[in-house]
Amino acid sequence: MRAIVVLFDTLNRRFLPPYGAEGVHAPNFERLARHTVQFDNCYGGSMPCMPARREMHTGRYNFLHRGWGPLEPFDDSVPEMLGGAGVYTHLVTDHQHYWLDGGATYHPRFRTFELFRGQEGDEWKGRVADPDMTDVDSYASNRPLRRQDQINRQYMRDEADHPQTRTFDAGLHFIDTNADSDKWMLQIETFDPHEPFFSYKKYHDLYDAPATASGRDFDWPDYKHVTESEDDIAHLRARYRALLSMCDASLGRVLDVMDEREMWHDTMLIVCTDHGLLLGEHEWLGKNVPPFYDETIHTPLFVWDPRTGARGQRREQLVQTIDFGPTLLDLFDVDATDDMQGQSLSGVIAEQNHIRETALFGIHGGHANVTDGRYVYMRAPVTPDNQPLAEYTLMPTSMRGRFPISALTRAELVPPLSFSKGVPVLKVPAIAPTNPAVFGSLLFDLETDPEQEHPLLDPEIELRMAGLLVDAMRRADAPDEQYVRLGLPRQGDVTPEHLVLGREAAPETELTSEQLAALEQSPVATRTVAQLLDDPAAREVLRQVLGPIVDGPLPDEALGMSLLDIATVTTGMIPAEAVVALAELLPATEAEQSGGGSQQ
Repeated sequence: MRAIVVLFDTLNRRFLPPYGAEGVHAPNFERLARHTVQFDNCYGGSMPCMPARREMHTGRYNFLHRGWGPLEPFDDSVPEMLGGAGVYTHLVTDHQHYWLDGGATYHPRFRTFELFRGQEGDEWKGRVADPDMTDVDSYASNRPLRRQDQINRQYMRDEADHPQTRTFDAGLHFIDTNADSDKWMLQIETFDPHEPFFSYKKYHDLYDAPATASGRDFDWPDYKHVTESEDDIAHLRARYRALLSMCDASLGRVLDVMDEREMWHDTMLIVCTDHGLLLGEHEWLGKNVPPFYDETIHTPLFVWDPRTGARGQRREQLVQTIDFGPTLLDLFDVDATDDMQGQSLSGVIAEQNHIRETALFGIHGGHANVTDGRYVYMRAPVTPDNQPLAEYTLMPTSMRGRFPISALTRAELVPPLSFSKGVPVLKVPAIAPTNPAVFGSLLFDLETDPEQEHPLLDPEIELRMAGLLVDAMRRADAPDEQYVRLGLPRQGDVTPEHLVLGREAAPETELTSEQLAALEQSPVATRTVAQLLDDPAAREVLRQVLGPIVDGPLPDEALGMSLLDIATVTTGMIPAEAVVALAELLPATEAEQSGGGSQQ
């Protein structure tokens, strides 16, 4: 037996023709559906990219204990387990997070691996002089990445030079080299169609992209509430579709070689993704900040299992990312570990077995969510500060760096987790990158409201769904503070006293356009967070208005943004009234310290 996993990043099922999308040129995804079993109720688990990959390796949920981080020393890794059982494993990828601090322990679990540079803002080609940014649409976040991306694109003028193309080239080379060998697993993984939605003219020409209001290209949205025009959003969606069509062409190359080499009889094929994203739905762009609506977390999945011969069929059973690893173990007759919560999909494919009644999903410090396939319950924190919250780790690194000393000085060594193999772990105070308290808890009926536009207020359904959520959290050995944060019982039954729908405070209001205009020349817009924190007087004002978050483990990206950027790109992290108050208080402090404001 052999296995090929094709992992696309940020694949939105609502743009795929096999799931009913129209107007998208993706003939190879349609071809794929004819060759495989198509899953209609696959849900991600832990968001976003690397937390999802930890689930793929370990077969268990990540988000209740940990944010974005590496594989832990005590983690099971499916590729490593397969290697120990004599299966040759190989990874080809252009997903740049593997070679950053928060992903550095994943790819060495494969026997061999190839990494291709240049996606997103990968720190790849060095250029001291600033690139031409005149065709780049306005943005608030990821400034260094966007600069680097413009440099990287200069080295991808031809499709053959694109990291996605080179990744699939390498995957096909592995197949050609090893087509006559047995017992191997290949993972072909591309960062596409993740933003920025960069592709080429022949794919752009497939779609009508209206001019943006600025006249510049718009292929990289901030994760924020929509303020763009309808034409801007249409342009962005056209760029996403174009990149999706490029991904479709790459997928077709894999299907071609499986046909040409007659691999269908002995090679499993899994085509999957980690998550989707919002492209204007629910008036939001991106992911992570807003609740995880279906566009983000209800993911496409296609599986060909040569042991069953089932193809051109659909399955409605609830499955999740945590099931991918156990499915591969099962193919090669390797036992899953006791710590794995996922299950092999072989029984779902062959006999339409139900392997779970609920799916649990979320992001560290975000809503804790559960679905039974019909209802989706999104539980928000019960206090505005979204606390208490901690990370449990022996690898104190995050997406792009090490944990700050300010966080590590407050870390404590605590007894082992149920899945840490008897090893004590660090408990580190955490601040989430978003605050779901501002959205409140939500309940949707996907049967009557598939677009999730009309939240329910039904105590009976909420009581049942909250009970299912607590059951799932207990099975995952959620830490005590998660129950406190969410106002749910660590032990005992969920009762009507634990219900929150209709009782929560109204969401924070966002800054108005008039307020935004008035704030543009104030210190909340002209100085970065790092500059304000370096000013002792300004730092004290921040403490007075914002509280403990000022001295918390702030990510590097936040340090490079202004307070106004953070307030507009995120929701709830810095309330509108706090931004207005700081604009009034900070000028005097700046004048005392430096004699005037400084520009970014």
